[in-house]
Amino acid sequence: MMPVPRMKELLRERGQMVESYLATCFDGRPIPQRLKDSMQYSLQAGGKRLRPVLCLSTAAMCGLPLQDTLPFASAIEMIHTYSLVHDDLPAMDDDDLRRGKPSNHKAFDEATAILAGDGLLTDAFLMMCRSPLAPPRVLRAVGELALAAGSSGMVGGQEWDMIFTGKADIALEELKGIHAMKTGALLRASCVCGAMLAGASDEELAAIGSYGAALGVAFQIADDILDVVADTATLGKPVGSDVVQGKKTYPALLGLEKSRALAQDQAEVAKAALAAFSGPEAEFLLALAEYTVNRAA
Repeated sequence: MMPVPRMKELLRERGQMVESYLATCFDGRPIPQRLKDSMQYSLQAGGKRLRPVLCLSTAAMCGLPLQDTLPFASAIEMIHTYSLVHDDLPAMDDDDLRRGKPSNHKAFDEATAILAGDGLLTDAFLMMCRSPLAPPRVLRAVGELALAAGSSGMVGGQEWDMIFTGKADIALEELKGIHAMKTGALLRASCVCGAMLAGASDEELAAIGSYGAALGVAFQIADDILDVVADTATLGKPVGSDVVQGKKTYPALLGLEKSRALAQDQAEVAKAALAAFSGPEAEFLLALAEYTVNRAA
């Protein structure tokens, strides 16, 4: 497996590729300046860029150059960013901080934040249309991403999250189902779309999808744990807000130690899913799965 320092170096380099591409994505378009500023504010606020990096890396593992995947991968980050802007709104999670800065609706206003999220989501599909790859592959990946981000995926998961917030009891399988939609669907799609763009076989897509699904569970559990044990400065957003809002989390249901064990188990499931793949890209993805459960932010 790739050493962690090298994995972090690649994660940073690929994240910077995405940031450079996103920095020019609104150029030459007649966007109202305040709306453009609001969109750029959240899009350029930093973050791990995990989802586009997953798309780039699974595509590369299946033989596609990073540069060819960049427009589509950047579109995934736009969709993820829109979801964060809307999640932070007072009507949703009501968070004042995101990535160490005031949330979009605090830096601008609620109406502008809503429009910024709308713009990011819609412009993401414009970005996908800029892909230089074969249209049938792009169309298939667009469908996969739309399914993951929409009402039966990320958006539906947010609705279930709100439905269960404040309720006394939740079963483990119900919690897994919520987060499989809210967090896991887009992470899984990020992996699968990269492979689709590269023309991967159905068997390869199934394996990469299993990797992404398990990674999504591990990532969410790690996030829930960090909400308990980290500090605001390190995490870049308010800690303990899940508890205050009565949200259902893995530590609240299982305790910290069992949650850590489950996260590690899912990381192992993710790594096992890539058993048929080899080479530096596979090694990177294996190391990334392990890092996901041990990260500090």
